Amino acid sequence: MITYLLALLPVLFFFADPLSQLFSSSCERPVPPLRRLPRPRLNTDLVALEADNYTCDPHAYQVHVYSRAPLVLYVENFLSVEERKHLLEISEPLYTPSTITHNGGDSTSHTPSIRNSEVALIPRTTLVRCIEDRARALQGWQREVWIERLRVQRYRAGGHYAHHFDWSSGRGGWGRVGSFMVWVEDQEEGGDGERLEGGGTEFPRLRGAREGRWCEFVECPGQGEGEGEGGDGGEGGGDGEGKKGVVFKVMPGNAVYWENFMADGTGRGYDETWHAGLPVTKGVKVGLNIWSTGRIE
Repeated sequence: MITYLLALLPVLFFFADPLSQLFSSSCERPVPPLRRLPRPRLNTDLVALEADNYTCDPHAYQVHVYSRAPLVLYVENFLSVEERKHLLEISEPLYTPSTITHNGGDSTSHTPSIRNSEVALIPRTTLVRCIEDRARALQGWQREVWIERLRVQRYRAGGHYAHHFDWSSGRGGWGRVGSFMVWVEDQEEGGDGERLEGGGTEFPRLRGAREGRWCEFVECPGQGEGEGEGGDGGEGGGDGEGKKGVVFKVMPGNAVYWENFMADGTGRGYDETWHAGLPVTKGVKVGLNIWSTGRIE
C-alpha cells in the first residue's frame, strides 16, 4: 500500500497546478466578450473630421509616462503660447454654463453642485485644427477614432467638477476612448494680482509616483497645496511611489492624457480614471477638453 502511495505522489504533484487552475477558474465569473453594434452615425457638428486645406507649423513637446495600466501620459508644452492666447480670445464671447449628461446622453442639466464652470464650444480655426491634429497624432491615428470638437472650460473661484468618469457606458463597443486635460491659463481675477489657487485635477484611485521630479507636475506630500482637499483620495495616502491618489497641478501649456477603456476585448472602463476638477479657491482656471470618441479595442 505504501508503495502505491509513493508511486502516486509524483503524479499528483505533476497535475496539482493544472487541476487547481481548472477548479479556480471555474469558480470565477468570466467577463463576456464585447458585443459590438454597428458604428453609430457621426454628428459632424460635434466631431472634428479631418481636412487637408491647412498647414501646421512644427511643434515640439515632451511626453512622460505616468501610468501604464491605465495608460496616463503627462505632456509638457502641449500648447504654445500663441495657441493659448488664441484659445482665450476665441472662447471669450462663447461661454455658457456647463451641464452634466444623463441617461447616456438623452438629457442634460445645469447642476452647479456637481459641475460649476462655463464652457465654450470653439470654432475650428487653423490653430484649433492644428491642436486637433496634435492630439490625434499623439494617440497614433487610431482606426475609427475621432477627435470631438474642442471645448474650453473656465472655472472661477468656487468652480469645480465633482468626481466622474469620461467613459460613460461604452455601449455597443463605441465610446469616449481617450481624454486630454490641457491647461490654458491660470488667470488673475479682476486684476487684483491674486494668482490661481486650487483647481488641480485629482485621480484618487490612480497609483503612481508622487516624489522626486514628478513633484514639479503633481502635488507631493509636504508641499502644502492640495492637502486636505482629497489629494490622497482617502485610499491609501502616504508618501512615495505606488500609493493611490494623485493631483496634477494646473500648469498652463501642459496636459494629461489618459485612456478610458481596457484593451482586453471586454469594453470595460478603467476604475482608475475616476477624476475631478478640484475647487478653485482664488483666481480663474481655464482648461481645454480634448476627447476622442470611437471604437473600443
